[in-house]
Amino acid sequence: MRVLGYMSGTSLDGVDAAIIETDGVRVGDFGPAALLPFSGEERAILIGATEDALRWDGNGPRPASFAAAETVILDTHLRAAREVLAADPAPIALVGFHGQTVLHRPERKLSVQLGDAGALARALGVPVVADLRQADLVAGGQGAPLVPVYHRALAERIGAALPTAFLNIGGVANLTWFGDDDDVRAFDTGPGNGLIDLLVQERGAGRYDDGGRLGAAGTVDQAVVDTLLASPFFARTGAKSLDRYDFPLEAVSGLSLEDAAATLTAFTVEAVAIAAAALPAPPNEWIICGGGRHNPTMMQMFGERVGPWRSADDCGLRGDFIEAEAFAFLAARSIRDLPITFPGTTGVPQPMTGGKLYQPGG
Repeated sequence: MRVLGYMSGTSLDGVDAAIIETDGVRVGDFGPAALLPFSGEERAILIGATEDALRWDGNGPRPASFAAAETVILDTHLRAAREVLAADPAPIALVGFHGQTVLHRPERKLSVQLGDAGALARALGVPVVADLRQADLVAGGQGAPLVPVYHRALAERIGAALPTAFLNIGGVANLTWFGDDDDVRAFDTGPGNGLIDLLVQERGAGRYDDGGRLGAAGTVDQAVVDTLLASPFFARTGAKSLDRYDFPLEAVSGLSLEDAAATLTAFTVEAVAIAAAALPAPPNEWIICGGGRHNPTMMQMFGERVGPWRSADDCGLRGDFIEAEAFAFLAARSIRDLPITFPGTTGVPQPMTGGKLYQPGG
């Protein structure tokens, strides 16, 4: 069936929308995909809601700013749908909707994604699957990462030689490792682009380190990297996940912009290196997706510290849209009651499905 998937990541760049043909087991044709950037005003509303969520931390009434943020999410997702459907107006049968994460506290079985899935279903006239993290959290899982089952389907599609690792470098970085006998391991490795983006924005130098130029011009402060790597997060093994704001930007407050960018880039890569060392076996190849692969400085550090890699695009995949495609795939699995999370990916006790179906007439 033809399914539309969405992703609005913690980097707050905009809404990714992608259509795929899938039955929730195999991945068929790729349909149109698009990124709808947030306007400055929309982004400010979402940043305000995120900051309020961090202060709220799940205690007491939900912040009033969430309502405005959900209006932004609904409007931008509808515009993104119109854009991809204009490219190919063939009907879609289902939508996978992630929403905008503003808070992730898995130790308290709490993960907050803003967005009105019911309103989206009514506006599109198509069933929508959302709330895909909640069942896993309630069962004791981390609620993240959710994409590994899709990574596995992509590995099968491209004929990847096992073991293989997919690394997604978004606001947070996460990896999926596939071995033999359906052995799958997945977890967040640490920060992705998130800390670097926050640094650049805080220093008034733009929204992100464009082309990795700032990091390339700076010098890594290894003492700061070592301090950040002393976080208990890196000593934990097995399934684990992060909030984008779990590491303090204050750690680089005494460094120049360039040195701070270089240091945070190195931190991201060193975190992946720690994760790679803990894998059951070295992967035959690393396939990189997400925005981090567009940062040449980060990817050079990765090659030097972790090993050879290929961009997802070099494998015939769409490296910027894998997460949006994944939520289409997860929606298809959800309506078939197929598992979307597993003990090796989120730490949930047993493979389980998830998600809630919102009907257009509901």
